[in-house]
Amino acid sequence: MAAQLRFRLALVFSVFALLSLLARSSSQDLQIANAERRIDLTSHIIKVFLTLKVENTGASPASEILLAFPPTQVDHLAVVKAAATVGKRKKKTYQPLDVNPSEQPDSPNGTKYFSVSLLKPLGKGESVTLEVFYILTHSLEPFPVEISQSESQLVYYRDSAIILSPYAIKQQTTYIKTPGTKVESYTRVDPTIHAGKELKYGPYDEQPPYSYSPIVIHFENNNPFAVVEELVREVEISHWGSIQITEHYKLVHAGARHKGIFSRVEYQSRPSISGVSSFKHILARLPPRVHSVYYRDEIGNISSSHLRMDSRKSELEIEPRYPLFGGWKATFVIGYGVPLEDFLFESSDGRRYLNFTFGCPLVETVVDKLTVKVVLPEGSKEPSAVVPFPVDQHLETSYSYLDVVGRTVVVLEKKNVVPEHSIPFQVYYNFNPIFMLAEPFMLASVFFFFFMACVAYLHIDLSIRK
Repeated sequence: MAAQLRFRLALVFSVFALLSLLARSSSQDLQIANAERRIDLTSHIIKVFLTLKVENTGASPASEILLAFPPTQVDHLAVVKAAATVGKRKKKTYQPLDVNPSEQPDSPNGTKYFSVSLLKPLGKGESVTLEVFYILTHSLEPFPVEISQSESQLVYYRDSAIILSPYAIKQQTTYIKTPGTKVESYTRVDPTIHAGKELKYGPYDEQPPYSYSPIVIHFENNNPFAVVEELVREVEISHWGSIQITEHYKLVHAGARHKGIFSRVEYQSRPSISGVSSFKHILARLPPRVHSVYYRDEIGNISSSHLRMDSRKSELEIEPRYPLFGGWKATFVIGYGVPLEDFLFESSDGRRYLNFTFGCPLVETVVDKLTVKVVLPEGSKEPSAVVPFPVDQHLETSYSYLDVVGRTVVVLEKKNVVPEHSIPFQVYYNFNPIFMLAEPFMLASVFFFFFMACVAYLHIDLSIRK
């Protein structure tokens, strides 16, 4: 028995060793002939565009390509997308590819991976060009951390001049775009060129796998760092003709904290110098044909807002009661209604479904925690949500006027939300139209019994004398 046990353990370890060897060999069979990375630092939401030409130099086909990220960036990744290019120049098209987190054994220094699934395996001697796009949030570090009203905002950005990759890279170049020409300092990794608003690192030739060369860029960025710490969007469906949306915001300026006193006279007399990194206007892009729009905070309704509408969109420009400097916060509520026929439809199997936009309506805003609550009509059954990216889902029950059994609420939660998440999602449910008569019948019954009670009271003689 002991001999058989030792044999089985040896066999298991041999299988694991073989799988590990195969994983390493498949990684070594791929190489990147050319890589170009463009990093956009013009906003507090960092956008990175990465073009990779991947070649298969091995004998076995490869069905996936790994993207590597340092552990300091993984928690700040909001979006990772990839597409394969087909054709050349004007006839070039892009085919979206599936991207999913991947666990790899023996990852050096806590490297995290995403796996890009190819449409067809990459054979021996073949190559494919990938277009990768990812977004980083909370990755700009203000320095100094506190500034006065008249100072500009300077920030640090940390990355690597050499692209982190599990594959060898023959040639690579990194371009970094800053908001302006004022760059206090930057790490030099020759060849490095700074011209105007752009920094160029490279080209670098023949870099082995997992090469890394840290860089730090200290530059001026006076764009408002608008961050919504928590946003709760409630979408209430009424089959009587309207959908009501209520949005609760907790907004903060996440840039360099304001120090000293605030002078409104200086702020208004020198707007180009005083408080250049603050913001006093916020633009919200709402659905077309909105109505009954309101904007209020804890004190009450705020009249300093402007609504612009056309057939395709509605824009609400709102102004808080005070300009927001670094570290300052504001809480407010936006509410509006939209026509039912624009967002509620019926599927081929008879189910009804809501087609609405996920994400935050505020422009250039990061949402740390977003909760979308879809309140279905009373009597709705078997709800299900279809969202094009991972979210946490659960059901709740809420009660409104004249409700008997309560309304089903589909709750969707997601962290680290950026404007790229503002895409449609669907909530399906079954509904029997007879339930639309429940509330009118209840009201009619109440009035009928009240009328009968009044009639009975007028006709009953309660006196004790004959």
